[in-house]
Amino acid sequence: MPGRVQKSSARSLITAGQESKMQIRYFSELPICSSIQDQLSAAGFTTLTPVQAAAIPHALQGKDVLATAQTGTGKTLAFLIPVLEQMNKEKAPGIMALVLVPTRELAMQVVAQYNKLRGKNMAASLVVGGLPEGAQLKAIRGGSRLMVATPGRLEDFLGRGLVNFRGLRTLVMDEADRMLDMGFLPAIRRIVGALPVKRQTLCFSATLDQSVAHLVHDYMPSPVRVALGSILKPSENVRVQAFEVSAASKPEVLQQLLSKETGRCLVFARTKRGTERLAKRLAREGFTAAMIHGDRSQSQRTSALSGFQEGRYQVLVATDLASRGIHVQDIAHVINYDLPGMAEDFIHRVGRTGRAGERGVASTLFDWTEAADLRQLERTLGIKMERQSPQHDAYSKPERYKEAPQVGPRTGSLTALPGEVLQNAR
Repeated sequence: MPGRVQKSSARSLITAGQESKMQIRYFSELPICSSIQDQLSAAGFTTLTPVQAAAIPHALQGKDVLATAQTGTGKTLAFLIPVLEQMNKEKAPGIMALVLVPTRELAMQVVAQYNKLRGKNMAASLVVGGLPEGAQLKAIRGGSRLMVATPGRLEDFLGRGLVNFRGLRTLVMDEADRMLDMGFLPAIRRIVGALPVKRQTLCFSATLDQSVAHLVHDYMPSPVRVALGSILKPSENVRVQAFEVSAASKPEVLQQLLSKETGRCLVFARTKRGTERLAKRLAREGFTAAMIHGDRSQSQRTSALSGFQEGRYQVLVATDLASRGIHVQDIAHVINYDLPGMAEDFIHRVGRTGRAGERGVASTLFDWTEAADLRQLERTLGIKMERQSPQHDAYSKPERYKEAPQVGPRTGSLTALPGEVLQNAR
């Protein structure tokens, strides 16, 4: 947009090495109103995560904030608390804050988190595709002061003159890198062009590539830069391991891993069709499994996610739709049935486990044709996954995979697989 693009010069930089120097450790120490403090206490929030301790004080002062941190570090509260404080201070009608997110699931989870803390504030308006627009427009017209939206549906509403942002104070872009990966940049530019120039902007992302940097330069002239932990490495709380197996034996290896796991497991497949096949196979083998991918209806996706959260399904099979847009606590094991296409996708997949200080395991299955891709992934991320080569001769010969290894019964002892690295007790 002409006249608004400015070079970004970070107002300050807060890094992982400064975490221990943060004076504020508890939510009770934040300079926020008592009603929000009461809601935080009732919801069980006591200790700030590093990204919250670094970002919230600056956001409360009205500064723009650009924060990058690993998934599962509490970024949602880092922007909701300043938004709620602003709402409690200013009682002006109309939408005061807009949160843009890449997926319906993430939007719904942000709204759910807001509902735990909003107290007497109006309910948020959820503006997403795949759901009837009537209820969404009713919430907007009913006086909602927070809107959580995906770019596509919001751009449609703006184009039809169904929403205005004259009273907007704060724009939040959550998972900014994912929105750009999904091709939302043109929609984001049109949406931001409809917002007041004078506003606060908070941008949260797990990665910061060149496209995100350009977006920041356009809309955040001088942000406080918060960079905590390595954003291109898995969390230290996650044990990362790989299994070299034949393509034919992948399903059996997956079943063995799932049979050994008592907690929730998230399995990533590359394609929608592959997700369908894998989930149905697991169900036939006696696992409680659900699936999520882009062609599933919203009711199907909501049912699968709620069943996974509530423990009715032990296994959720998903495409990369779930790697950034779904936040479920206590996922014990993430399994990459198919290698991800990009290193960033690997980080976001693995980031579904080992969240909020808990420990987790991430396993990757690969065959001999994918060995070079796995090594490239490790070089890009600067990691080395735990693995052993199968005890066969002539590594380069695929003939050694003619017969899939035999998996033991679902109960009792299981036959060890070639290449398996057994998990440590968590």
